[in-house]
Amino acid sequence: MAPHPAPDGDFEEATRVRDQAEALVVRSLLEAHGVRVILRTHVAPSVHPFTVGNQGEVRVLVPRQVLAESRRLLAHAIPRPSNP
Repeated sequence: MAPHPAPDGDFEEATRVRDQAEALVVRSLLEAHGVRVILRTHVAPSVHPFTVGNQGEVRVLVPRQVLAESRRLLAHAIPRPSNP
């Protein structure tokens, strides 16, 4: 699942998401801002497009030096409920 193999020691977890579909959206957002991303999961690829509970959880890793910037990008991308 990691398109650019690299030691995890150089990378930190920016966020965790529910499944691979969400991970691909997060990766696209970060890569659009020039951030290198590695996705890690314990789930083997399957013909079944669903998981139960946290089974499909994906860790989104970014280089340590851009961790804070990556988290800020993600925080701004999450829609916030509007106040009536």
